[in-house]
Amino acid sequence: MALIAEWQAALANFHFERPWWLLAVPLLLAMATWLARRSASGSGWAALVDAPLLEALRLPEPAIATRSAPWSWLALAWTLAVIALAGPTWQREPAAANATPDGWVLVLDLSPSMLAPDAAPNRVSRARYAIEDVLGAAQGARVGLVVFSAEPYTVTPLTDDVATVRGLTGPLSPDLMPSSGDKLGPALVMAQQLLERSTTRGGHVVVLTDGYADPEQASAAAQSLRERSTTVDVLAIGGAGSSATGGPGALPNLAQTTADVGATVQANGSATIEPVNRARLQQLARTGGGRVFELNEMPALLAQLQTKVTRSAVALSDVEAERWRDAGVWLLPPLLLLVSFLARRGWW
Repeated sequence: MALIAEWQAALANFHFERPWWLLAVPLLLAMATWLARRSASGSGWAALVDAPLLEALRLPEPAIATRSAPWSWLALAWTLAVIALAGPTWQREPAAANATPDGWVLVLDLSPSMLAPDAAPNRVSRARYAIEDVLGAAQGARVGLVVFSAEPYTVTPLTDDVATVRGLTGPLSPDLMPSSGDKLGPALVMAQQLLERSTTRGGHVVVLTDGYADPEQASAAAQSLRERSTTVDVLAIGGAGSSATGGPGALPNLAQTTADVGATVQANGSATIEPVNRARLQQLARTGGGRVFELNEMPALLAQLQTKVTRSAVALSDVEAERWRDAGVWLLPPLLLLVSFLARRGWW
């Protein structure tokens, strides 16, 4: 009774994983029939040569050719091949569960104020060092990089090629940007687009900045990221403010506007660097569901990023996946045997 129940269950579950291959069966059978008729008619010479003359011109055929014609066996071989390609199945088997790697997008501020030397050697250099640390911790995650000033630009889309991202990070500087500005909102929108182009659900955005000039747009973009289960953390780049003159580490072009460089130019030519607006950064992080980290808190930021990847891997290990077992492979031995039988000398 148990055996009968198993057969009934197998018949109930029997199906083809790729049934469209079965459409080739009637075409191949029709071709085999046409070849058989063509062979029986003397390969078409009967329509051109008189029957008595054609019979006289025929060479004696090997004795093996009188035993059987290969066309029915050829049709059977083609049918077995198509059924194997169609993927007959009736049983399920365990399968490894796969998930898309976690996605991290680093958003780097390249506004002129990032050249301020209060975070030695300057803010943008410290931000690049921080990116190096994040790339070193990106085990099992895909990383993308976006830079912004007046406009955002994608340096790299999400990729697991950390070496390429690291190589493109080194030359980044505000001097490379075509126009000066400090608009974070469009950069966060671009980060969301990078995440959505991949199959990553959720993800992590890390903003490396000393401040931005569009709080309303940035908050709206951070809220949109949070709604798609993406966390927005902020790494504050810069100190509490300092004074710089025209020395090697000073701000270049001190005559630029205060809004552009984040500094106040004094009458004696020195520049008082404005402190980072922590309150604004805190607001952005709260809106994005994350928090603000200082440069000396990099280990905590890295631990948070790695914890998220670890949780995804642990959750994936608890998933029991199944797939249909393709039984078409069992048709290959008789198919190969039949093909070798069709290769008998004298049949063609």
